Amino acid sequence: MIYLAITPQGLHDILEIAKDRQIHVWCGADALSESAFQELSFNGLTRFNYPLWNADALTLEDALSTIKEHHPGERIWVEHGA
Repeated sequence: MIYLAITPQGLHDILEIAKDRQIHVWCGADALSESAFQELSFNGLTRFNYPLWNADALTLEDALSTIKEHHPGERIWVEHGA
């Protein structure tokens, strides 16, 4: 399973779930700082170097395209809030 976290809370929630499972998590730069990313010991986490919260459709499509390149044929779950 591949998960794209958009917010810090969404990232926190999925990392709690992903601890003992084979879940790959991607997040935007605004969901996790560079220093916090370096301190985390979660092997399946990838951090974009640009923000995704309130990003336009083109930016989100670019992020999804990158994830698809790294995980071809896999379903990608995207955080969506109300």
